Amino acid sequence: MSRIEKETFRPEETFAFAKSIAEQVKGGEVYCLDGDLGVGKTVFAQGFGAGLGITEPMASPTFTILKEYHTGRMALYHFDVYRIGSEDEMEEIGFYEMAGSPDGVALIEWSKLIEGILPENAIRVTIEKNPEKGFDYRRIVIEEP
Repeated sequence: MSRIEKETFRPEETFAFAKSIAEQVKGGEVYCLDGDLGVGKTVFAQGFGAGLGITEPMASPTFTILKEYHTGRMALYHFDVYRIGSEDEMEEIGFYEMAGSPDGVALIEWSKLIEGILPENAIRVTIEKNPEKGFDYRRIVIEEP
């Protein structure tokens, strides 16, 4: 298992770090993005999209569960499963076809809510705040199996 830890002190740094990660994506990966409300998951997702070459505005798909982006060098399937009722609902929106698709990459916010259906090779991204280190401080941990 490999592990990367990064501390950022401004949203722009979080964005840039996520962008650098996505620039290395080859396709077929599933990134699981977890952290408390307001920790910067959307900023990370926007940087990730920029790293794939997506130029259109990106917002969290909280109410739609899934947003697809096809304008970058590969497709981005951006899931926000915070409001998902059950893992079965994921099948209805095409999760199994998109997760692991060689032509794209899946980024799943609140992935711990669907732990039972995640692929074993999913890459875990955890973002944490620490107010003692500053309002915009973030600790980002990426773990690959």
